[in-house]
Amino acid sequence: MHNGKTYIVTGAASGIGAETCRVLRADGARVIGIDRHEAEDVDEMYLVDLSDKDAVVKLVADLPNDTDGLANIAGVPPTAPADVVLRVNLVGLRALTEGLVDKLADGASIVNLASLAGNGWQTGLPQVKRALALDFDSDISEFCEVEDLDSSGRSYFLGKEALLVWTFQNRWTWRDRGIRINAVSPGPVDTPILGDFAATLGKRFEENMQKLERAGTAEDIAPAVGFLLSDQSKWIRGTNLAVDGGMSAHFLSAQHGF
Repeated sequence: MHNGKTYIVTGAASGIGAETCRVLRADGARVIGIDRHEAEDVDEMYLVDLSDKDAVVKLVADLPNDTDGLANIAGVPPTAPADVVLRVNLVGLRALTEGLVDKLADGASIVNLASLAGNGWQTGLPQVKRALALDFDSDISEFCEVEDLDSSGRSYFLGKEALLVWTFQNRWTWRDRGIRINAVSPGPVDTPILGDFAATLGKRFEENMQKLERAGTAEDIAPAVGFLLSDQSKWIRGTNLAVDGGMSAHFLSAQHGF
C-alpha cells in the first residue's frame, strides 16, 4: 500500500507517531521523522521544536520536495501551559502544513491527528474562529489569558476543535493538485500522556473510561493514519475518522436520546 512512497511524520519519537512510522516502513515507505527527540523507526530525522516559528520556517526549507504525505501527529497534553499547547497543536501544525504544501507531490495526503476532545467544536465555534485567526506573530499568551485557557485544560480541547474545523475548511483547497486533507480522532489512548488527561479531567475521565472495554493503543490508531495517507483514500476529503472504541457514537446517542 505504501511501497515506494515517502512520508513526513511529526511526533515520530513516541506513541502514535512512532507506531505510524513503524507501520509505514513495514509496508515499504520511506519515513522522514520530526520530533524534539530522536526517533528509531525512521529513515531520516529532523530534531525540531514545533512551537518555535524560526525552527518551523527552517524545517520547511530543509525538507525535501515531492513527498507523498504529511502526518501531523506531534502534540502536547492539556497539562502543558496553554500557549505551548496552542503553539504546537494548532499554530505550528498549520504553519508547517501550509509551508509544505507547495513542496508536496501532486496527489499527496495530509492527515491531522485530532481527538475525541474536538467533538464539541459546534458549540464553541465563536472561540474556535478566534483561535483560527492566530499565527506565530500573534500574542498567543495574551489570547490564552483573555480566553481563560489555562483553566481545566481548555486549551487542548480548543486546539483540537480548531484543528477539525481547519481540516473541514481545506477539504478542497488543493484539489487542483489532488492533495487532500483529513483527520483522525482517537479516544483515550494508552500512550505516555494518558495520565495527563486523567489529571486534567478527573472524575469525567474515570466515568468515560468505564464505558470503554479498554483504552486504545497506538496500534489501534496508526493503521487509520496509514489508510488516509494511502492512495486507497483518494476520494476521502475533509473527513474526520473517529477511532475511539465507539465513544463518539455513545456521546451522539446520549445527546439525541437514542
